[in-house]
Amino acid sequence: MRILFVTSNRVGDAVLSTGLLDHLIRRYPEARITVVCGRVAEGVFARMPNRAATIVLDKRPYGLHWLPLWARMAVQPWSLVVDIRGSALSWLVPTLRRAVWRRRPGHKIAELGAMLGLDPPPPPVAWTAPEDEAAAEALVFRHAGGAPVVALGPTANWPPKAWPADRFAALFAALRAGPLPGAIPAVLAGPGEAEREMAAPLLAALPEAIDLSGRLSLPQAAAVLRRSALYVGNDSGLMHLAAAAGAPTLGLFGPTPADEYAPIGRRAAIVRAPDGTMAGISTEAVLDAARRLLDAEAPAGTPAREAGLRPALQP
Repeated sequence: MRILFVTSNRVGDAVLSTGLLDHLIRRYPEARITVVCGRVAEGVFARMPNRAATIVLDKRPYGLHWLPLWARMAVQPWSLVVDIRGSALSWLVPTLRRAVWRRRPGHKIAELGAMLGLDPPPPPVAWTAPEDEAAAEALVFRHAGGAPVVALGPTANWPPKAWPADRFAALFAALRAGPLPGAIPAVLAGPGEAEREMAAPLLAALPEAIDLSGRLSLPQAAAVLRRSALYVGNDSGLMHLAAAAGAPTLGLFGPTPADEYAPIGRRAAIVRAPDGTMAGISTEAVLDAARRLLDAEAPAGTPAREAGLRPALQP
């Protein structure tokens, strides 16, 4: 069985689509899956089981990036085409079945699940390999020496989505003085100068932090996040990866719609700005939400979620 899976250029949407892939892998364990994605999202699928190939789609003016892809994909029949981008490609290649994205109200993961008639929709997953776990151990956890690691994601693809660095620093100080004594901060950011510049103020405010900006592949980042005591970050691809990896994940939302993009995971929650701006999120509100999220992992009978904490969608 041969499956063509056309997914996003962006890391966050690509991570959200991994639940569909995980469902297909489990349902069709003999299938070989070809993934089409953007360059920055390629690492999301690097460790995916049953992956025949990853085809990186670099955008060209006037949609010309689709023509060579169509020529390559149309020469052989497919068993199933799944296209979360709703592109014309899915209608122009020979296939026995196709599932094509359509806009629907609600969270993006419900929108994706509806493509295959899945309700509830399958949650995202994060695939890693032993070498990624080894890199996480060498770069972070050996240095931490058993202390809890608080992963912080201060960057975003749009500056108005970024919480102020001084509040991230104040939050970490309060976490270390309270629910996570002795914690060590790790600052994560993607590759490139723009990400580095956005992370720089927090790194300056937390000189003891483990600087992981631009140093990790996406599978390595997933391995770090999986073992972190807590992740706090802006609405970004890294936030979705943290939730998919199973980290207690607290996403911070200002101008972007949390109802559509809240992190999805067993241990995920959000703080939403009352005024739609990241400056409207207080350190106290995030600390309170973090405490409640950490309490959710306490033994049965402990209150997990109370008024003031908006839980992420639990599929």
